[in-house]
Amino acid sequence: TRVYETLVTAYSSSVDETDSTPFITASGKRVRDGIVAANFLPMGTKVRIPEMFGNKIFIVEDRMARKHAEKVDVWFPTKQEAKNFGIRKLQIQVIEDYSI
Repeated sequence: TRVYETLVTAYSSSVDETDSTPFITASGKRVRDGIVAANFLPMGTKVRIPEMFGNKIFIVEDRMARKHAEKVDVWFPTKQEAKNFGIRKLQIQVIEDYSI
């Protein structure tokens, strides 16, 4: 298991936070609980964020703007939940790397 300490942010499905198709991820799938965006990990990579979410497994299925090369962005169903999460420096555990 590889571990990264990185900034973790949050987003929701709104055009001002994403693009003109806010419910479709960069991998072409519909957003849902357990999705994260990360530019430094391959699509389909499974990760955990134990400090905040315990053993819950997230899958990288989205990307962020290029300027966010080292961040992880967690999808939330509402903008308020994303705002409440804020920005945190957390450890990310890479469970599995693979391309989808």
